[in-house]
Amino acid sequence: MGALTGIRVLDLSRVLAGPWCGQILADLGAEVIKVERPGSGDDTRGWGPPWMKDGDGEWTAEASYYQSANRGKRSVAIDLASAEGQELVRALVADCDVLIENYKAGSLKKYGLDYATLAELNPRLVYCSITGFGQTGPRAAEPGYDFIIQGLGGLMSITGERDDLPGGGPQKTGVAVADLMTGLYSTIAIQAALINREKTGRGQHCDMALLDVQVATLANQSVNYLASGKVPGRYGNAHANIVPYQVFRAADRDFIIACGNDAQFVALCGAIGLPELSTDPRFIRNADRVRHRDQLVEILATHFLAGMADEWVAKIHAVKVPVGAINNIAQALDEPQIQARDMLVNIPHPLNPAFTMVGSPIKLSETPVEYQRPAPMLGQDTDAVLRDRLGLSADQLAGLKDLGIIEQSPR
Repeated sequence: MGALTGIRVLDLSRVLAGPWCGQILADLGAEVIKVERPGSGDDTRGWGPPWMKDGDGEWTAEASYYQSANRGKRSVAIDLASAEGQELVRALVADCDVLIENYKAGSLKKYGLDYATLAELNPRLVYCSITGFGQTGPRAAEPGYDFIIQGLGGLMSITGERDDLPGGGPQKTGVAVADLMTGLYSTIAIQAALINREKTGRGQHCDMALLDVQVATLANQSVNYLASGKVPGRYGNAHANIVPYQVFRAADRDFIIACGNDAQFVALCGAIGLPELSTDPRFIRNADRVRHRDQLVEILATHFLAGMADEWVAKIHAVKVPVGAINNIAQALDEPQIQARDMLVNIPHPLNPAFTMVGSPIKLSETPVEYQRPAPMLGQDTDAVLRDRLGLSADQLAGLKDLGIIEQSPR
């Protein structure tokens, strides 16, 4: 029994932000029914290579990208452009707690699948809309993509190396953080709305925008600007407010120091054989070190080139100053701590019984996450869901398939 067992979710979303939200809800025990287009399904089904391998090590047609955001769900292939398909979705909504969608603002109204219409049908429905710019404002009708939002929302202006250094310039992050953070905030909004429903008996509309989330998650950087009037710039792998807090190069490879306070700086200087730095008037307090960033970093950078990264890490770790290597993804997944935390999970797939993916980071003592199923193949559960939830007969299902309104996976 998961924390959200008994909650039924209809997931009409595609790509990443909405599916990420739906996957979290599924991990927590909710029943998540993913509605996809017959024939093609979620856009990310075609976002390969790489693809998932089958049990014999051969490539399948199941995209790894799709697998990353859709475990735990059931797939129902319904044509929303048809009146019959719209009626099927409305019938499913009548018995659902949550609906997630990421269509352009207002576009589901023509299908009778907007919040106002569905709330009349099911007043307890929590309806979560995820768009680039939200349901209101001058850009509400525009499509939103993570890359664009990272630029518009200010993140790229503080990500990347300084313009005066090699490789300088704005840089997006290595994963779609605007999408992922919006998925997380949407999960919070949905759960808050479900809790409120217990008090009021009514659901509500959650209006979630990637741009809103991106601006909100600028966190200290936006408040730095509001406090000072100075627009933050890019510091590469350094920190705007803390020094030393960045990547340094040793003789063999890079490593990270995250020195968070003055006591840690004293300990760091002693550990690396430069105790005099901690009493230098330029560097005694963090505010001093921020003002004299370039001088301190130059001293440390030159010093660290004389030793190997593992040696520096061991010395610094011994005095309890945060320090660490920079892993590639293979090394990160092989970290003993990741193994000990059960972050790699086997979720048998019909095409690959040994299918493995990264699991949920949520650890609950009473209702732990359970992995009920892998990401579904397109339309894998169409017949079962429509039969069990709506009572459709075999003849009715066959008729809808003949019209192209629904599709069932052949597997």
